[in-house]
Amino acid sequence: MLTTNLKLADKYNYLSEKFTKAYHFLRTEDLEALPVGITEIDGNEVFANVQEYTTMPWEECAFEAHDRYFDIQYVVYGREMFGYVKREGLKEKAPYNQEKDLVFFEDPRDSGQILLEAGDLAVVPPEDAHKPRCMAGESCRVKKIVVKVKR
Repeated sequence: MLTTNLKLADKYNYLSEKFTKAYHFLRTEDLEALPVGITEIDGNEVFANVQEYTTMPWEECAFEAHDRYFDIQYVVYGREMFGYVKREGLKEKAPYNQEKDLVFFEDPRDSGQILLEAGDLAVVPPEDAHKPRCMAGESCRVKKIVVKVKR
């Protein structure tokens, strides 16, 4: 699934070489066997952040965004609700952390949610914020590969 604003549709090529490398990695690697942590795909241009966690209530999770990287959030196993909203106009909880390429936001009044289950992915551009790790129904264990693609 990819969702974006029409203004961004021509700005980015979601089938460029970098994205193609990311999709190839997700299709060909033994994702269940990957250890938690960073796995290099193409230097700092494309890499995977392997995560395992237990989903939490919506209220305990936070919207976040990145300036330098797209996120391709791929669920290996488990399921989660994934919040999604335009970044413009959001109120920051803390200033942008340049080293981590990460900023957290207060919950907006309105936002969307999608259910991500094993095999599903969401592509999030830097102009949008996302709220991962939220439980869908009951809390569960999730293994997720977040492939970072440099803009």
